[in-house]
This record gives sequence, C-alpha cells and structure tokens, in this order.
Amino acid sequence: MSPDSQPHHRRSIRLKGYDYSQAGAYYVTILTYQRDRFLGEIVNHEMHLNLFGKIVLQTWNNLPRHYPHLKLGAFVIMPDHVHGILILDDNPQCTVRHGIPEIVRALKTFSARRINRLCGSEGIPVWQRNYYEHIIRNDKDMERIVRYIETNPLRWDK
Repeated sequence: MSPDSQPHHRRSIRLKGYDYSQAGAYYVTILTYQRDRFLGEIVNHEMHLNLFGKIVLQTWNNLPRHYPHLKLGAFVIMPDHVHGILILDDNPQCTVRHGIPEIVRALKTFSARRINRLCGSEGIPVWQRNYYEHIIRNDKDMERIVRYIETNPLRWDK
C-alpha cells in the first residue's frame, strides 16, 4: 500500500487515559470553519457580535441547563473563534456526567444548526472538526488563562 493510499487517521490531542468528565476546569478554543470571520467584528479593540455571534453566546449560556454539573467561566467570542472555560463540579445529584468532548460537541452542534437554519443552508460546516483544550491545573494557570481570554480583543490587530 502506498503512503497516499493509506487511510488518514486524525491524531487525538486529548491527554491519553485522562477522564474528561471528572471535576475540574478546562480551557477550550474552537475555530470557525476555514477560520471564516462571521461571528462579528472587532471595532476599537472591542468585539461586536452579529446575529451569528449572538447565537453562539446564547448557546454557550444555555449549556448548564443541559449539563447540571457544568459551570461557565470566562468566555469570549472573536470573529473566527471562541475561547472559554468550562468547569465541571462534583454535583452529587448528577447521575450522568458528560465530559468536555460531549459538551463542546453540543455547543458546536446546537449553534451550527441554528446558524444554518437562519441562513437556509442546512449541513454547511460552521466549526472546524476539532478543538483545542487545556486542563487548568492551579490558580495561577486559571488567572493567566482568564487574563488571556478577557484581553483577546485587544490583541486582534497584532
């Protein structure tokens, strides 16, 4: 079999053997499909959401209604990506604990369906297939990431 005829396997960026449904804080970055800038625009270092960006924000804010063990941390929508902190707690009343991959999938799926329905373009990709994640391990790490998220629009022109 030639190298070109071998199936392409996506390499996982997840930490091998790590349980992404356990309590903790997780930083995620999700990119729009082909880095298209359709969620709004930066004006004077401030993000102005358009209708699509508002759909993403509303979907983000609704996630805890579907996942009772989830708390939302810092979040920013940029023209072509989003950054956010997802915090899974030890809620003993939760019989089913969904992990970070499921929660990110829900954000992407629910927002993409609403955006596509609005555009009359069912099934058109809105988000890139994967996402970046980082397990937040301590307070210093959390502070650094929150500062990065909150100041992201200020660095857009750089």
